[in-house]
Amino acid sequence: MKYVVNGEVLARQGAMIAYRGQLQFEAKSQGAGNFIRRAVTGEGVPLMACRGQGEIWFANASMDCFLIDVEQGDALSINGRNVLLFDPGLQYQIQKVPGAGMFGGGLFNSVFTGQGKLAITCDGPPIVIPVAPNQPVFVDTDAVIGWSANLQSTIQKSQSLGSMLRGGSGELFQLALNGQGFVIIQPSEGAAGPQQQSKGGGLLGGLGG
Repeated sequence: MKYVVNGEVLARQGAMIAYRGQLQFEAKSQGAGNFIRRAVTGEGVPLMACRGQGEIWFANASMDCFLIDVEQGDALSINGRNVLLFDPGLQYQIQKVPGAGMFGGGLFNSVFTGQGKLAITCDGPPIVIPVAPNQPVFVDTDAVIGWSANLQSTIQKSQSLGSMLRGGSGELFQLALNGQGFVIIQPSEGAAGPQQQSKGGGLLGGLGG
């Protein structure tokens, strides 16, 4: 992913693979609240601020990259492991996924608001599934990238006790999303880059692939 910088862009630390121009890179503070939540939950994004004028190329573990346009009033719940970079007009807060309970120690995502472009990584081409009222979509927690933050979420068990005793199907729990919006998934349940192992558009310049 190439970003044309004329001011500042925020990116995952270590994601820069090349640049040209007059640019500086430094670690970005995420505020005390997000710092504590990230330490406790493993969610969130280790950020760097890239400032100046020039062009920067970003990548993460040979993953596919795609863009999301976030408008004022939007709220997107995104898995922090999939965040590559975003415009400074966007902010995020680490929040617990409602309805997830204590599944896996609790599920947490990074909820983005504001206005600008958000670059996301994906293990293959992303799949966007519309969600409509009374027509919930059930997604594997290892495959989901993000969803409209206004959707209602619960954890669904899809196996009977008998099936579990027979060895199970390998699809015991899913995240159920209901309401009006969409969910983004990747066509893979594999690792979403090195960060997963630890668990954890008004551009100033411009984004381009």
